[in-house]
Amino acid sequence: MTDAVRSGPDVAVADLDVVVLGGGGHVGLPLSLVLADSGARVGILDRDGAKLQRLAAGEMPFMENGADALLARILPTGRLVFGADPAMVARTDIVIVVIGTPVDEFLGPSMTVFERSADEIAPFLRPGTLIVLRSTVYPGTTAYVKGRFEASGCRVDVAFCPERIAEGHAVEELRSLPQIIGADDETAGDRAQALFARFATHFIRTSTREAELGKLFTNTWRYMKFAVANQFLMIAEQAGVDYTNVLRAVREDYPRAADLPGPGFAAGPCLFKDTMQLSAFTSDHFPMGLAAMQVNEGMPAFIVERLRRRYGNLAGRRIGILGMAFKAESDDSRASLSYKLRKLLIWEGAEVLATDPYVRDDRLLPLNDVLARSEILVLGAPHVAYRSLDVGGRDVVDIWGSMGGGIRL
Repeated sequence: MTDAVRSGPDVAVADLDVVVLGGGGHVGLPLSLVLADSGARVGILDRDGAKLQRLAAGEMPFMENGADALLARILPTGRLVFGADPAMVARTDIVIVVIGTPVDEFLGPSMTVFERSADEIAPFLRPGTLIVLRSTVYPGTTAYVKGRFEASGCRVDVAFCPERIAEGHAVEELRSLPQIIGADDETAGDRAQALFARFATHFIRTSTREAELGKLFTNTWRYMKFAVANQFLMIAEQAGVDYTNVLRAVREDYPRAADLPGPGFAAGPCLFKDTMQLSAFTSDHFPMGLAAMQVNEGMPAFIVERLRRRYGNLAGRRIGILGMAFKAESDDSRASLSYKLRKLLIWEGAEVLATDPYVRDDRLLPLNDVLARSEILVLGAPHVAYRSLDVGGRDVVDIWGSMGGGIRL
């Protein structure tokens, strides 16, 4: 299904309350659904035509709790419009841009995606359009985007209102979490707050730069906590003790250690990238963040090294990886460290058999095949389905501690 758009910014009536640029993705789509469920007429603008067709047919393109039922309920109302033509923005006075700042090959921020997107929609923007940036951005991006539009002759209000959801729980958390409204003038802030007041009740007002840094600090703090947990695991393994038992001793009925997470792969499309953006932003390159990156990104190599120490030469060994998503109960494999582990094991000469109940990948095998053919199993993503799995006496490397602890490496 495509959108029949009336062209040009001179359209007299805005027949859409909001257009979400990048509205078919993991951040934009739940937001679009919740806005439409609140009564807004929402345009989902996305380059992926196949994804738009699936949505128009009532099919979610990825896992998101509660989204399937929400999509089915909203479609008959006609409050969702799908399109790939940037001219769609001429039909609204509010555009939410769900495009983050990617990291380039030098681990620095790249503004190319913002420049391209701004240039594509600029000819169609209505005078006074509110532009709301939603994805994590490099500090200063909001002001840069406003300047880019003004240089194109567009008079716009711009705000940064970062998403704060955990992937898979967006539908619930969009309504329950406070919304940060980052704006450098009252008009933009008031308009952005009115938009999110359709479904939210708690707002925190900041400047755009404060909101940008607040979002980066949030993700980086999570990433660094995971790095501490993973470093503790490495130390415990090298000391020859059961870290699961150490962690239980530290946390049980001891509130000051309640925020110490368990170990595991710290991956996905945000945490590493956002930590690197802070590194690029600061004059000292953020050595604590870089150290966290070395620990978390080094986990697959640590597993391979310890496997080599335990079993000797891994060439010819049949090793199964259970779970290729970047986290439990997800079908999202972006930046998953299970794939990095797979590559390292292949370089060691091992035969790697990988499986996942949710991820779509032609290289993956059914679980029964992996269990039947593997000598050693590694838990890559702690899906619930693996917790009580009968592994037939095989050695299991479980850094997550969700299958009873597994073997010490």
